[in-house]
Amino acid sequence: MKITIIGTGYVGLVTGACLAELGNDVVCLDLDEAKIALLNGGGMPIHEPGLAEIVERNRDAGRLRFCTDVAAAVEHGDLQFIAVGTPSDEDGAADLRHVLAAARAIGRHMRGFKVVVDKSTVPVGTGERVAAALREELDRRASDAAFSVVSNPEFLKEGAAVEDFMRPDRIVIGCDGTPDGARARELLRTLYKPFNRNHERTHWMDVRSAEFTKYAANAMLATRISLMNEFANLADCVGVDIEAVRRGIGSDPRIGASFLYAGAGYGGSCFPKDVRALARTAGRFGQELLILRAVEAVNQHQQQLLGRKILVRYGDDLDGMHFAVWGLAFKPNTDDMREAPARVLLRQLLRAGATVAVHDPVAMAEAARTLALDLHADELARIRFAAAPLDALAGADALAIVTEWKAFRSPDFGKIKAALKQPVIFDGRNLFEPEAMDAYGFEYHGIGRGSRLAKDAPSGAPRAPARQAVSHHAVSLMRA
Repeated sequence: MKITIIGTGYVGLVTGACLAELGNDVVCLDLDEAKIALLNGGGMPIHEPGLAEIVERNRDAGRLRFCTDVAAAVEHGDLQFIAVGTPSDEDGAADLRHVLAAARAIGRHMRGFKVVVDKSTVPVGTGERVAAALREELDRRASDAAFSVVSNPEFLKEGAAVEDFMRPDRIVIGCDGTPDGARARELLRTLYKPFNRNHERTHWMDVRSAEFTKYAANAMLATRISLMNEFANLADCVGVDIEAVRRGIGSDPRIGASFLYAGAGYGGSCFPKDVRALARTAGRFGQELLILRAVEAVNQHQQQLLGRKILVRYGDDLDGMHFAVWGLAFKPNTDDMREAPARVLLRQLLRAGATVAVHDPVAMAEAARTLALDLHADELARIRFAAAPLDALAGADALAIVTEWKAFRSPDFGKIKAALKQPVIFDGRNLFEPEAMDAYGFEYHGIGRGSRLAKDAPSGAPRAPARQAVSHHAVSLMRA
């Protein structure tokens, strides 16, 4: 099939490459000339395991092309996938400028029937706005070309996006009930047939329900994360190991084991903006999603937790202190720094006067670019980008781990202890076991592992006043 992908970010590039891998003829369109030149020259704008190999193989085979020519790209594809960014605007709503601009571009150049597929994460009702933009452009040039707007949200995890696309657990498609919608449905049924050979994975529904499904899924997962983080912070107060609790509740089939890991909060391009956008949609209809407001508040405070633990341990003035930070990307197997918890931690440490050495296996270049936007020049000057994990440790007063890269899971603890001024680890992803750290002679602070800091509180006193304030803040938001 002939397919056009508009946008070559995570979603667009993975979608285009994987559809080409299935034998389709794919053109990926982007107005960023530098990015298209990079892709045509054999480079990659993002880090995603397995993606570079698929792009190279299909580009060489002629099934995958990259261009900036809007007219040619629209002419090419019977299916036009819109896979552009939908960032949060100032009030938290999804910014649809790029989506609607793509729709207008299709309308300006299309000559025959087109299926316009919203692959971007978009609020309920966007399909109708896309259709209106298409119709306006067609009317402007007195064209009677037919089209159908379809919602086909992505469910790709960064770091496992290729695997998720090629082995999906579900495919959600929203079509309307018109003759053009039926025509679109058959084309999409054909496109996704290779994924349904063993059993039917496609869930057909109306367009609005498909749009809602994507937001509901991400909001549900974000809620699990924030709830577990709330449990973890209470566990620190009462001397409970949240990892034991996680295994206990995760074995209940009604709950399951996924997204139950306590840590330094979620980040990335999806959960934060999708939670905000869904709450904003609810507000437009006079509804208040109290749980989601609390989910967002908890996550904002959770991203500050690792820094607060360090400040409780060493005091608010970190002038003259030096810290090592392992992990910058918001999650492993990606270089994505969008809303990464490491950005919050670095601001806390630098603004308290510390110097920092950082290391990430793949996100160093993207981190340098992002942090240059986050920080003042004097703060940026106090960051050293270390080429290796052990290199980051030299002369550090403590190590903070923010991203759970596999390379950090089984380090040489003897070398870590020798490199640090003091054998102190703040583990924002619970990579290590407290008992093992005690045996190695480390002062170890995890998330919800029965914190040493909490145990030092006076008997009968509230053990985590900073965390208590967070809980009260979340409750006040729910009651507001």
